[in-house]
Amino acid sequence: MSVGLIAIALGHPSTVTAAPITFNTALPVAEGEFVFRQQLRWLRSGDDPSGLDREMEAFAAISVLGYGVNSKLALFGVQPWTDKSLELTVDGSAIERNNQGLGDFTAFARYTLWQKDALGRTFRLAGFGGLTAPTGEDDTSGRFGRLPPPLQNGSGAWDGFGGLVATWQTLDYQLDGQISYRANEFEVGDETRLDLSWQQRLWPRELEGGVPGFLYGVLEFNWLYQDKHRVDGQRDDDSGGDTLWLSPGVQYVTKRWVLEAVAQKPVTQNLNGTAFENDWIATTSFRMNF
Repeated sequence: MSVGLIAIALGHPSTVTAAPITFNTALPVAEGEFVFRQQLRWLRSGDDPSGLDREMEAFAAISVLGYGVNSKLALFGVQPWTDKSLELTVDGSAIERNNQGLGDFTAFARYTLWQKDALGRTFRLAGFGGLTAPTGEDDTSGRFGRLPPPLQNGSGAWDGFGGLVATWQTLDYQLDGQISYRANEFEVGDETRLDLSWQQRLWPRELEGGVPGFLYGVLEFNWLYQDKHRVDGQRDDDSGGDTLWLSPGVQYVTKRWVLEAVAQKPVTQNLNGTAFENDWIATTSFRMNF
């Protein structure tokens, strides 16, 4: 029996389990316990239809701390630190602009709405909602003037979000699905997301005692639709659209900690006008309960 399902069967979901890498899970955080997750994320965008030869690279260190208030309610705080750079050509001259620092702080709650447990499997449905506070700098300037919004550390706005997430876990695999909506208050367009994650145990093939951990293969699909941005109160026709990512990954799960990595590659990008297309996103992560 897997580490996570042993805990659920005993009524003590205090061990870590397989979970999505790019979004949340409906499985609980044990009452009175913390879960910490540190993600390192790299992003590159270089497919530029504008003719400005734009290339953007970004790195983010994202720290997440969750607390189990009771068997149904968990509270989370998220603090990113980012390092971004943008290269482009203006009037035949190459220009590089960059910025780094703490981003906006996010707080949210997740509550189990329905659960059904049986021998060797469990299903959870949870709702979540929260706010992103404008704690990051959003008016940074450089030698060429004010940095564009994608390079700013913060958004300058209070953004609310919410959604539903469902998890089906068995001894051999886990399936997670999520739908969410984010209302961005200021310049950035509102976002709708659909996410799906499949985690399959690869090793050991047969469950037996004395195994220190479990190796899972992960396959995720992430779909994002974003409304057009607003500039001086007017919609920007060169922004927004929808993107579908295919995201294969791997997880090593022990009783108290998880190591994981995922690579996201766009399958389709239907963006408006000369909106900047994404090349890839790579994420590594460490997660532990205490």
